[in-house]
This record gives sequence, structure tokens and C-alpha cells, in this order.
Amino acid sequence: ALIREASMEAVCTANDVKVYNLSAGKSLPEWISDRKRRALLKSDLALRRRIELLQDFCMPAACTQLGVSVDKQYVLASGVYKPRIKCYDVNQLSLKFERCLCAEVTRFAILSDDYSKLALLLADRNIEFHVQHGFHYRIRIPTFGRDLAYHYPSCDLFITAACSEVYRLNLEQGRFLTPLTNRVSACTVCGFNSEHQLLTIGTEEGTVECWDPRSHSHVRRLALASAGVNYSDSPGCVPSVTSLRHKNSLHFAVGTSTGQVLLYDLRSSRPLLCKDHCYGLPIHSLDFQQSEKLVISSDSKILKVWREDDGSALAAIEPDDHINQSCQFPDSGLLLLATEGPKMLSYYIPAVSPAPRWCSFLDTLAEELEEVPEPVVYDDYKFVTSKDLENLGLAHMVGSDLLRAYMHGFFMDMKLYHKAKAVADPFVYDEYRKKRIRDKLEEEKASRVCSKKPPAVNKNLAEKLLKEEFKKGHNLMEDNRFAALFTNPEFEVNEKSSEYQLLHPVTSKMDKKRKIVEEERESVGESSEEELERRLAEHFPPSKGLHVTRTSLKQRLQEEEGEGEMEAGRGTSVLGGRVATLQTRKSQEEKKQQDVCQHRAERRKVGRSASSILQHKRGQAVYWRGHRVK
Repeated sequence: ALIREASMEAVCTANDVKVYNLSAGKSLPEWISDRKRRALLKSDLALRRRIELLQDFCMPAACTQLGVSVDKQYVLASGVYKPRIKCYDVNQLSLKFERCLCAEVTRFAILSDDYSKLALLLADRNIEFHVQHGFHYRIRIPTFGRDLAYHYPSCDLFITAACSEVYRLNLEQGRFLTPLTNRVSACTVCGFNSEHQLLTIGTEEGTVECWDPRSHSHVRRLALASAGVNYSDSPGCVPSVTSLRHKNSLHFAVGTSTGQVLLYDLRSSRPLLCKDHCYGLPIHSLDFQQSEKLVISSDSKILKVWREDDGSALAAIEPDDHINQSCQFPDSGLLLLATEGPKMLSYYIPAVSPAPRWCSFLDTLAEELEEVPEPVVYDDYKFVTSKDLENLGLAHMVGSDLLRAYMHGFFMDMKLYHKAKAVADPFVYDEYRKKRIRDKLEEEKASRVCSKKPPAVNKNLAEKLLKEEFKKGHNLMEDNRFAALFTNPEFEVNEKSSEYQLLHPVTSKMDKKRKIVEEERESVGESSEEELERRLAEHFPPSKGLHVTRTSLKQRLQEEEGEGEMEAGRGTSVLGGRVATLQTRKSQEEKKQQDVCQHRAERRKVGRSASSILQHKRGQAVYWRGHRVK
């Protein structure tokens, strides 16, 4: 099936209307080689299943504007960085050309039926004209431009700028004509009605100025303040006009800077309908779908599709990046979005209109996706097992209408589940709240500067590790892997257990004696040392080998030296006809020093002087030509 080779992601299914994201999936960089591209497509299934409507349909950093030619054969896009304009051929599904510019494109207008004649309004007050082979001419305007519109019958290019005048540039004569002057501070947008060629101009004062391009006369002025709509919390504040779009000879739409879309009839000063985006962001794009009587409006956050009769929502698209402009491919359900991201997004809504002829396979994919069943998600129900029902005390409800059997358990209402859980264990929340408060207080204590204290769990083990840290320089207590050993009571070592005493017999015996000594010292005090020794002698007689003395190290060394001298002076003793001599043990350094002295004495005895040997071999001197040579 075709769906196995390509995939579309449904991003919205509200009101039983599906919106398919055609830009979902991975993308390959432009600089990758063809060989590497083929290898990645062969190894990666996600790359093979992605849908690429147009080749390299992206910009280096962001896209600012999108447009479709009159013959519906070319898609043009402007973006940054560096400033550039791209043209895509929909028949070949590929990039036709790319041209870099000297400044960022504010707006562009297509002057012909195809891509052969373009007018680019740049951010540096220049207007560039491009033809089929490339750049043609550049002209400068007095103030910064905001929008431009082309009048086909008279070959006049109208430019709105940050002033009250609308500049007229006649492309047939190649010169500026008398501008149109409005009683406003600045003009924002402009557009022509394709049926009677009425020029409408939006201003910052919240008015729409209507001009007749044939007589260059002002026809009508429409004020948004007379609409009776609460645009802002501030009284008397009227928003500026940010977008305009004509539907037919009588109806048109106006977008404001506060996020409202107003539908007007030229014969009335009050709007037919007011649609609020509820985000307070300027409306920058408007389109009509006349066959379904739909309006497509977008701000920098969301794109909405709604019915022009009552304003009810049909679908909405909210991408991750900010939207700079939206463009509907004429007479189709394909929407193109220029965003602040490198990708130019494309969405398809079958409910709006069929796909264009050059990508008609989208209809087949949408039909096949409709046949694939989707998993049902129950947001208001909780899945429970039989064991969960017994814990909640609801086992008697099995078989009733409140439980719906599903696989190995049941679905029950979420509200009923929370009530039953609160009845079964009413103190769960209180315990959870106390635990969170306790953890929060411990976190605050940890951030304070305080002295190190032994932990409450495994205190003796911690003291032992601190001693090893002083010797080896490595502290096991600072290792996060063993942090629970000194904080969790479940890991506490029970030193009174029989298993511990069997594994550590010497340690347990010494701990017992140390405990007895500390208890006797506390009861007696440090003043009476004799009483302490007498009591310890009762607990530990001399035969059991524990004597508590307070003699210094110097005294004990002197006693040991005296005992050695007495044993050395006793002489010899005869035991069983054998003579045993008692001597003091010498250290290895003394033995080594004695061996060196003995070796040197032996060498002196056998050694002789080398002068006698040299005198024996030395003869008379030898001379040659008056010089001694030997």
C-alpha cells in the first residue's frame, strides 16, 4: 500500500476534522553529499517514510514570506540569513533558483503570471526588480516601506510607508507619479479588489481608506471605532489595521493589531462578524475559501480556520515556532507557513478542499489513513484490576454498570475512583503532605553552612570511614552511590545481632569492654582514679588480661630497657648439659652497620699500595729528536 512508503502525522482531530502535518519527520542538511544521502535513506526507515513535497523547502535560519504565482506553477519564498529569495517549480517538485540579496525582504509582489517579473521591497528603503535571468534594477524610496501592491491595468506599483503618503511608481514610464495623501500618520497595508480594482489602504489610526486608481480620488473612509467592538481594556483605544483581504466585489476582511478579524460589506460601516483570536497578537495573514465559505486567519502563535457565517471554529494549527505569514495554495486544502524556524511548514486539511493537482497523492494517503483504526483513549476513565478493586473495597461492583470489563481488568469512572480511594485510605494525602514538607525542610538545611555531624544511621561505621579518610584521603561517605547507607534506616547495621557478632568476634568483645569502661568512668568520675582501677579489676581480673594503667610512654620504654639490661647481665645457664646464652635483640640497621665495618677491616688486611707496582713497570725515559716520547 502507498501508506507503507510515506507517512503523515495528524496533529489535530477536533470537530472530526483532521489536519495532517506534511513536514513531520527528519530532514537532511543541504551540504550532505548525494552518496551519503542515499546511504542514509537506505538505512533509516523514518527518512524513507517522510513526505517531501518540494525539494529543499527550507531556509538557513527563518522564512519571512510565501507566495504563489498566478498560474499556480511556482512557489516563491523569502528568508534569512543571508537574505535571499527562492523559487520552487511545483511540476518538477524541486528548487528552480535561489538568489541572495543585500538586505532583508519586507514584502514582495509577483508582477507577471509566472516568476519572470518580481518586485522586492527591502528593509533598506530600496525596491529591487528581478526578471527571468536575475537582478534588473534598484530604486530608492524616501521612507521605509511596509507593503506594496501592483495595479495591472495601469502598471502602477503602490507602496505604503511610514508616512501619510502612498507612493506610486509607474513601471511603464519608469518614474514616480503623484502620491496619494491620507489624513493619517502612517499607512500599514494595501490591497486591490480583483473585480472592480478598488484600492484599500489600512492605517495606524484604525481606518481603512478606499481610493479609485482610475481617477486617483478618495472614495470612502471606514473607521473601526464605529464597529462597537471592545478592542482593548483601555477606553478609547482603537487598534491599527495589520492585514486586508478581499473576497468578492462587496465583502472583505480586516485584521487588527489586537487579534480581531472583522468581516465587512462595502455598503455598511458596521462589521458583519467579529472573530477574536484571544491572544492579543496582530493578525498578519487572511485568506478566503469561497467554496466552503471559510476564513483562514493567523497571528504569530496560531492559525485558525473558521466559518464566515457564525465564526465557529473548524480547525486550528499551533506550530512550535512563531508564524511570520501563512499562505493557502489557491483552490486547495494545502496550507504553507513561513515560521521563525528553518523549515517552511506545510499542512493538509481534507475538509477544506482537495489537494492540488501536483500533489494529488495526498488524497490517497488521507483515505488510507482514515481506514486505519486508531487506539481509543479514555480520558475520563481509570483502568483497574481485580486486586485494585479488592483494595478499594469495590469487589461487589463487578458485573454492574459502573464497571466495564476490558482485557484483564475493568474501566471505571475517574470521579468514582478518586472517591473510593479517599474512603479506603483517608490519610494518604496528609502523609504525603507531611513527607513533602519534611523533604523541603531537609533541602533547606542542606544548603546552610553547618558543622559536620555524624549521621543518625550507622554512626560507628561512619566514624571508622572518617578515620580511613584521614589515612588514605578517600571518603566513601561522599559517594552518592552509598548515600542511602547513612540516611535510610533500612540499611542500618544491627551490631547486637548474633550474625554480626559471629562475623566480628574481636570487634564485638572490644566494644563490650569499651562500653563497660565508659559506664564505670561516668559513675566514678575522673577525680578518683584508684576507685576506677579497683572496679575495672573486678570486671576484668588479671587472668583475663585487661589492665588499666595511666603510665606515660617514656616510663614504659625505660622499664623495658632496664629489663633487657638485667637479662643480659645474668650470664649463662646450663639446661640438660647445654649452654644457653641470653642476648638482647639487635636491630637490622645495627647488624648491617656491623657487617660493613667488618668488611672494611678485612679489605685493609689484604690490600697493598699501587705505587710499588707502578715503580716496577716504570723504565728509563725515551727521547726522539730532542723530545721525550716515553
